[in-house]
Amino acid sequence: MPAHLTRPVLALVVSTVALGLATSPARADRGPVDPSVWKQLATTVSATAKYRSVPLAAAAGYRPNPCTMDMNDGMGAMGYHYINPEYYGSLDPAKPAALLYEDDGKGGRRLTGVEWIVKAGESTARPTMFGRKFEGPITAHHNSTIPTHYSLHAWLYKNNPSGLFYEWNPDVKCPYPGAPG
Repeated sequence: MPAHLTRPVLALVVSTVALGLATSPARADRGPVDPSVWKQLATTVSATAKYRSVPLAAAAGYRPNPCTMDMNDGMGAMGYHYINPEYYGSLDPAKPAALLYEDDGKGGRRLTGVEWIVKAGESTARPTMFGRKFEGPITAHHNSTIPTHYSLHAWLYKNNPSGLFYEWNPDVKCPYPGAPG
């Protein structure tokens, strides 16, 4: 895409996503997304859109983990986490620690969202970003490749009927629990 079109196209994408999510049902415990948050999330979209290509994500240090789904409450799934441990603790909108993917039905992966991960410790307070408190602390999982942590998800590339920042997306499916990344 020509450089002079990047900003207008990004603005159109963010506006379209914001409109679509504003008209979709949001979880009462998550509330609506403040319009000013979309301006901040534009930085995230700009920084992560290239990772629609899994090889580019891998080249940037993101490593696959198994597919994560909620087996207890049936709230949906998160999909495959591609983690870059260098970004654990990042509260930079342009540097999420995880990229979330689902199977695209053609043997590849489709980018659905991002996640910021902050390791939890005795002196770690629950972080806040985009006006939202992180979930957690969440127990270490994926053979401890993801430590006990706080997390914040943003479903920027796939609508989440449960809310933009809700951790589980009922429209994301895993082929089976723990499917390899």
